[in-house]
Amino acid sequence: MESYRNLTLGNMATLTNCLLELARRRSMSIDKLLEELATISITEFDAETRFRALAARGSAKNGLALLDKLDAAFAERAK
Repeated sequence: MESYRNLTLGNMATLTNCLLELARRRSMSIDKLLEELATISITEFDAETRFRALAARGSAKNGLALLDKLDAAFAERAK
């Protein structure tokens, strides 16, 4: 099977084949796959938009403190 690691939109036949194979492996139709991919993309966009809005109103100092707290918690959990 062809490698899709460096897939670009320039080769529509390759893109189509990749999407068909992905749908087949997930046992779903192309329409359902595209619906799922669109939903994921929109959800990510909404999350980024919300993050940016909150970040614009927030405090960099408080944000960095929270990240330090998360880093410490994950480090402790990894032990």
